[in-house]
Amino acid sequence: MMLLVISEEHKEHLSFLLNVDTAVVAEFGRIALEFLRRGSSPKIYEGAARKLCVPVDLVQHGVEGLMFLMTESSKHMISEVDFLDSVLALGFGDELNQILLQLYLQHHSEIRSILSQLPSTLPAYHNLEWRLDVQLASRSIRQQVAPTLMMRLLLKRGTGEITSSSSSSSVVLQTDPSTLLHLISTLEAALAAMKTSHSRRILRNIK
Repeated sequence: MMLLVISEEHKEHLSFLLNVDTAVVAEFGRIALEFLRRGSSPKIYEGAARKLCVPVDLVQHGVEGLMFLMTESSKHMISEVDFLDSVLALGFGDELNQILLQLYLQHHSEIRSILSQLPSTLPAYHNLEWRLDVQLASRSIRQQVAPTLMMRLLLKRGTGEITSSSSSSSVVLQTDPSTLLHLISTLEAALAAMKTSHSRRILRNIK
């Protein structure tokens, strides 16, 4: 289960869609997808604003709100049910929700492909190296078992392979097995809690 967290700003931008025909919503979706492919164009905003007789920034915010909705949904590969649950927070009617859902279902694969080709400044997972060290004795204790898990997390920037130290980084982590097991159980409990209907209602209305 995965629900989008939509900020008040994006909710406000998307609320513009309540005041236009469904055909206009579909056109905004087409513009948003075109902008993802080729970049934004002020002339297109101006042309759409003249046709609708509304300010340019209103059109721009509506298109950008749609771009956010489609890219975030595609990035996280959310399901059809989760998409509809996410847009419920926007207060749209069933017809508008279905139009947005069809836009997402028709284009999410292409959007993911476009996003994968964009350069990223954030580090991404590349590989994980680990080693288990066990101390069997020390000067003070002749017999003991003290296991320690050493992990080296390799990160890369962008979408290419690691080619130099300037494009990669690493983080060294150390823990004991009991702490690692506690962390795993805590994450599993959090994941299970996210799937409950109570959590879905909270996330639907979160600000």
